Amino acid sequence: MRLTRTMVLLLLLLPLAACSHSVQGQSSFAVADAQKVPLPPLAESYRIQVGDTLEVKFFYQTNLNETVTVRPDGLINMQLVKSVGAAGLTPEELTDRLKKEYRAHLKEPEIIVMVRTFAAQRVFVDGDVARPGTIPLTGPTTVIQAITQAGGVLYTGKTNDVLVIRRGTENQPLAMVVDLDKVRDGTDLKQDIYLKPFDIVYVPKTTINSVNLWIEQYLTRMVPRIGFTAAYPVGSGVMGVDTTSTVITPAR
Repeated sequence: MRLTRTMVLLLLLLPLAACSHSVQGQSSFAVADAQKVPLPPLAESYRIQVGDTLEVKFFYQTNLNETVTVRPDGLINMQLVKSVGAAGLTPEELTDRLKKEYRAHLKEPEIIVMVRTFAAQRVFVDGDVARPGTIPLTGPTTVIQAITQAGGVLYTGKTNDVLVIRRGTENQPLAMVVDLDKVRDGTDLKQDIYLKPFDIVYVPKTTINSVNLWIEQYLTRMVPRIGFTAAYPVGSGVMGVDTTSTVITPAR
């Protein structure tokens, strides 16, 4: 009886062992190293955007309290002081700037800035994709996720030469070249970087030899259509590489 039970058990285990061997032999899927997988970006202090509604309160001069909307040029209009730059600052940084401006009119201004409504956070996906257009940012979003929301890359698209254009210091455009082929084959998952508000993702048809020249021409031609005028001033000729990203491939 004991021998019979042993034989039955062996017969049951043999198919499982064969199945395990068969799966291990199929290596068509890339196995990713957990250390290579990009992590979602750490939460950063919110930076004021064009279209945000701000409430500015004075502790001792309540007649100066105002609710203002950030203009397309990034400025806000306040009483007693000239237009003040707000876009790109944190509420705390804007508070400090307003205190400095109002010291010419008030002895010790005590001010607080609160964001009451937020402008829509979005990125723009263009080039050889099925549905070019704006993509809302409702949470951490990578390049591939944004392209997927735009319907995916067309068969003519160059996925190893995708451009990400980002607003840099003083609103100057920065260029990053990402190789999504390395993401798909698992060799460099960090190429699939996380996007920031107002990034432009462009999937080209052919390799771009001069990124700086291409971006200058692209922004001049396309920015008025997609509404990124405030985020990407055109004509300065100042472009570079975002050194804070994990992308190794530089803009050429």
